[in-house]
Amino acid sequence: MLPRQLSENGLKPEQVTWDEEALRLIITDYTHEAGVRELERQIGAVFRAVAARVARGTTEHVQVTSAFVRETLGPARYVHEQRLTTNAPGVVTGLAYTPTGGEILHIEAARYAGKGNITLTGQIGNVMKESAQAALSLPAGAVPKDGPSAGVAMFTALASLFTNTPVRSDVAMTSEITLRGMVLPIGGLKEKSLAAMRAGISTVLIPKLNEKDLVEIPEEAKQKLKFIPVENVDEVLANALDRTSSGQHRS
Repeated sequence: MLPRQLSENGLKPEQVTWDEEALRLIITDYTHEAGVRELERQIGAVFRAVAARVARGTTEHVQVTSAFVRETLGPARYVHEQRLTTNAPGVVTGLAYTPTGGEILHIEAARYAGKGNITLTGQIGNVMKESAQAALSLPAGAVPKDGPSAGVAMFTALASLFTNTPVRSDVAMTSEITLRGMVLPIGGLKEKSLAAMRAGISTVLIPKLNEKDLVEIPEEAKQKLKFIPVENVDEVLANALDRTSSGQHRS
């Protein structure tokens, strides 16, 4: 894309050089898509700004830095979630797969005086509501659930809340659950792993049945992330709850 946009904007290689961080900034803060069309458009916009400077005769060479990108493209258009800086009970980091790639999401649970019902906030679809009900009840039986892979995170948020035990802020998780607490396989492991790495997560809990998919994870992510395969919610809690902080938070 860089050579193509260089040529299309009438520039020569010796007239412009790019910092790697400038390119990364465009990718993270100015694009959010499954493909690269918008990325090329933004790169083209930066090249046009360079061409304008060269045409005015104010410079013969432009170094494209992060500051130059911000000056040209304006404020960041997209902000990616980062890992939690606090680990209060009831707060969990989940992982989602979207049409534009992997994302982390923070799931929070709070309790209040009531009649034993569960209240869901935000724009939640029917499948997500079923995930929440499964996370809350976990009765005998086994009804596999298909959907957003948030059941385990919801269950962990509730378990954390009711035991007053924080969840480790460096841990993220992805999976649905059955009504008896078994962890189900998920899709998009590669994309979710990259999102976890980008957010500063160090440990990812994945379904045992997805262990075979680890071969698809980029080497950089494997070096920065510790993957822990789990089969049931007991194993999830054993690896996710921060027992050293238990009892330090008041309800």
